[in-house]
Amino acid sequence: MSQMLRSLNMLGCSTRVFEHTRNYASQHLNQILQLQHTEICADPPSRALVLGVYADETDKGDSGILTQAAWRYNQSRTNGRMLEVLRMSGPMPKRGEARLLFAMEPEKVPYYSAVAVVGLGRECLGYNPYEIIDEQKEAIRRSVAQACMQLSRLETDRIDVENCGHAESAAEGAALGVWAYQELRSPKDRITVPAIDLYTTKDEICDLEGWRIGLQKASAQNLTRQLQEMPSNILTPTAFAQNVVEVLCKSGVNVEVKVEGWAESQVMNAFLSVGKASCEPPIFLELSYYGTSSEQRPIVLVGQGITYDCGGLCLKPYEKLKLMRGDMTGAAVVVAACRAIAALRLPVNIRGLIPLCENVMGCNSFRSGDIVKCMNGKHIKIQRTDYEDVLILADALLYAQNFCPKCIVDIGTASWCLNHTLGEAACAIFTNSEILWQQIKHASMHTGDRVWRMPLWDYYRTNMTSGMSTDVQNYGVGRGGKPCKSAAFLREFVPCGQWMHIDATNVMTTRGNTFEYLRAGMAGRPTRTLIEFIAQTICKDTAPKSPKKEN
Repeated sequence: MSQMLRSLNMLGCSTRVFEHTRNYASQHLNQILQLQHTEICADPPSRALVLGVYADETDKGDSGILTQAAWRYNQSRTNGRMLEVLRMSGPMPKRGEARLLFAMEPEKVPYYSAVAVVGLGRECLGYNPYEIIDEQKEAIRRSVAQACMQLSRLETDRIDVENCGHAESAAEGAALGVWAYQELRSPKDRITVPAIDLYTTKDEICDLEGWRIGLQKASAQNLTRQLQEMPSNILTPTAFAQNVVEVLCKSGVNVEVKVEGWAESQVMNAFLSVGKASCEPPIFLELSYYGTSSEQRPIVLVGQGITYDCGGLCLKPYEKLKLMRGDMTGAAVVVAACRAIAALRLPVNIRGLIPLCENVMGCNSFRSGDIVKCMNGKHIKIQRTDYEDVLILADALLYAQNFCPKCIVDIGTASWCLNHTLGEAACAIFTNSEILWQQIKHASMHTGDRVWRMPLWDYYRTNMTSGMSTDVQNYGVGRGGKPCKSAAFLREFVPCGQWMHIDATNVMTTRGNTFEYLRAGMAGRPTRTLIEFIAQTICKDTAPKSPKKEN
């Protein structure tokens, strides 16, 4: 009996050991199978490449010439197959077009799953004096942006972009093209925003500095677009100030937030009259960046910061109301430009002035016929409450004189009629300085975000100062000429020195089909032009060069 019990105990022990071994083995077997399944089913990271090709757009039979980087990739990675497929797929892509090619590399697991070949036009493109634009740089922006937008629809994780002849323009096109405002969308519904990087090879000299500058400029314009797109119930004057503090203090730009009491002490009655109807208190921001000796006179940037403008008692029509969250475009441009200037460490001193308020209806609204006294002693008659833009800029321009500026540049959205005058082609420039005009024109030629000079004649000044009861009026007399009359009004508050007024009303939004690198919505213009303008004030020779004529 005892022997039988010992046998049963040994059998039970063996059974337990076997079960324990089987459980242990099954766990590890399941882990191995799971790893194998993951290795088989997991998709590798999707990478794409953007390369360029030169071709005459007027000649459909042009077989195209690849850029140096594209030629090396074609020879070393595809054994010449990419160029053959590109030529067989039809005429060469034009400027602003991209053609996607797949499975170009003979490897079983290619490094680049897709290659986008973009059209760059003819090799001899350059500065066009009639169009006042560098056509080569604009072609690079348009085509690279189109390629990146198409690749992002394929949920590409990373896009490598060759310089296409100008790394700065390629970076601008790529970064502007992939950006989209989707902070308020559900994460599952957001479109993929791929990472972008410069494509280089061992034998090629890469322009990393130009690529970095382009990314900074594009990032600044995207910041402007982000602020413009934010709804006015979220981006109130207080919230705007908080965003500016968070964005700029990390970049080395000092931010001073001044409240309503301070504005009263500075006799900013025109500014305060606009914002007094809103329950949101007006705020005045003062930005400071010192890139050189503190003894150097600063460039003063003034940005209109009306976070929402319904027109007050002179209510605007619905077609304008739905876009009036962007009436703080000038303020957003100044904030973004200051961040980019600090990031690029430009040797220049900048002072930014941003009056923030809302122009809404309320029991304390300012009225047509009201008269306010400014800090220079002039009296302003408010004829229409929906032309309040110049009122808040006037007080900021007067305050700017305290800094003994090298020049003053103000950016606002004062004249809706510019949409019918210039469309999306260019923003309007008014200035009393030929030097400033030449510098801003050359800057816009470089960035592709063009400007056009408008008249600043005494004819318009007379329209704004001909009232018998006050020194100046905010609407004036006479028919038409609203942008010019607004600039003439502002000129009354710039007693001396070089000054430039940028009216960006017509470039505040875009339909999405004018510039391939900007999706429909808020455009963020003219941020890059303002940054380039400030950079060119440092340089001595800023005149554009015409391309050399071929023999």
